[in-house]
Amino acid sequence: MRSAALALSLAALPVFAGQPLSYADGATKLAGYLARPAEAKGKVPGVVVIHQWMGLTDHERNVSDDLAKLGYAALAADIYGEGVRPANTGEAGKLAGSFKGDRALYRRRIAAAIETLRAQKGVDGSRIAVIGFCFGGTGALEAARGGLPVKAVVSFHGGLDAPAGSTPGQITAKVLVCHGADDPWVPAKEVAAFQDEMRQAKADYVFVAYANAVHAFTQKGAGSDSSKGAAYNEAAHRRSWQHMQDLFKETF
Repeated sequence: MRSAALALSLAALPVFAGQPLSYADGATKLAGYLARPAEAKGKVPGVVVIHQWMGLTDHERNVSDDLAKLGYAALAADIYGEGVRPANTGEAGKLAGSFKGDRALYRRRIAAAIETLRAQKGVDGSRIAVIGFCFGGTGALEAARGGLPVKAVVSFHGGLDAPAGSTPGQITAKVLVCHGADDPWVPAKEVAAFQDEMRQAKADYVFVAYANAVHAFTQKGAGSDSSKGAAYNEAAHRRSWQHMQDLFKETF
């Protein structure tokens, strides 16, 4: 869906910058953030970045900037909608849960971000990836499950559960799951079910479990107390970022 609501073209940006990008899913306005690489020669691959359950924050904007520095055009997507931001974790849980309970809507919001990024001047629409954090990690996997036009997806400490009642289909995108080995929010049975799903889907997937890491290991705002179930882990963050880069080099 190449929406007329696109409010910013890649050509309008300076050599390197991140700026707000307004786009839409039908009648729903979305407020994303777009960053582009410095001094790109020719068209570059694009990466959609899906936020965690609190919505689009500086974390996703910074990730997009870092991707731009690596040579990718990056769009930090807005899944919830313009101005829709949880005030606390209770609201975040309900909002994220509504999308996890309606995977068709979730995939449509991801598709809107993908098509918005593909429409930008200077982006190679045939070379697109999706990455996501926590709630967004689930979204990255939904992009692969839904057969959206992406070459690779990366889930950072995301939920792995498939939609209820779904039957594994063929997955063509390369899949990387960066998982905290001690994540209490993603039980072993969910990991096993996901790996079985990937085998049945004949997916090209890599599953990496980082020792001593729990949920939210890429996010400094999660603090350092792993006993709470969510905490930053520098080693897991650094290693998972490198694993993502290796996948992109192989794919693009």
